[in-house]
Amino acid sequence: MMSGISESHCMYRILSALALCCLCLLSSPVVYAEQPAQVTRIDPILHDGQLLLDADIAFTLKSELRNAAEKGVPLYFTADLRIVRPRWWWFDETIVSTDQTWRIQYNALTQQWRIGTGDLSIPATSLDEALDLVRHIRGWPIAPTNLFAQGIRYQGQLRLRLDTSRLARPFQVDALNSNTWSLTTPWKDFDFSISAATHHD
Repeated sequence: MMSGISESHCMYRILSALALCCLCLLSSPVVYAEQPAQVTRIDPILHDGQLLLDADIAFTLKSELRNAAEKGVPLYFTADLRIVRPRWWWFDETIVSTDQTWRIQYNALTQQWRIGTGDLSIPATSLDEALDLVRHIRGWPIAPTNLFAQGIRYQGQLRLRLDTSRLARPFQVDALNSNTWSLTTPWKDFDFSISAATHHD
């Protein structure tokens, strides 16, 4: 008789412990780690005597940045690119050192997003659509192919950063004192040769 009571008591304690664990799991908030910004793919392309670059970059905007953009504050994203020719007997030779900047801004009067680079500016239906053009770089003209020798492997680096230096002065001060504006990918290394690069007609 005592054995039955003991077993029932033991089972009750086990069930109580399981129920408590379930309640803890249900009440605990699920925390998702924010993925770090990074360059995920780089593809050098040859086309009509030019070296072009395709690249994919993964990043998300913090809610504070989205709110600022929706109030009309322009966001500037700059991609920095370096390409060198390694030389074992001396310093590496820099072949390309360039950058490209995208400007994303919301116009409250027209209620329209626009993204531009250089003198070119095009409309976007949303902030995310504009950001996708930055996340997926396509056909970036880098340099004429005659700058590169056949059979030589060149080494490159690419990164993307939120460029606060182009903001109006008051926003630059705010950006310096806030981690919200510190969006920068690590440098992504890649190497290629002209003979092995992808050819596009």
